[in-house]
Amino acid sequence: MRILYFAWLRGKVGTGEEEITPPVGIATVGQLIDWLKTRSPGYAEAFAQPGLIRAAVNQEYAKLDQAVAASDEVAFFPPVTGG
Repeated sequence: MRILYFAWLRGKVGTGEEEITPPVGIATVGQLIDWLKTRSPGYAEAFAQPGLIRAAVNQEYAKLDQAVAASDEVAFFPPVTGG
């Protein structure tokens, strides 16, 4: 699975992208976030408030209950605001 991190999430986790193999049983974006939080203090801080994070699976906006698969690209980013 390819994971992309944007904006302040990138700074907290320490990378803009990575290839990961989540454990068996990770089937949704929400479960992926819960697992990512266990990887290090930086990940825990980045995902401490999942409601403030947006996700996309294969470049399509996704909710926390969106299914994910090992071959997916999942991007995490803060809400977009305009001005």
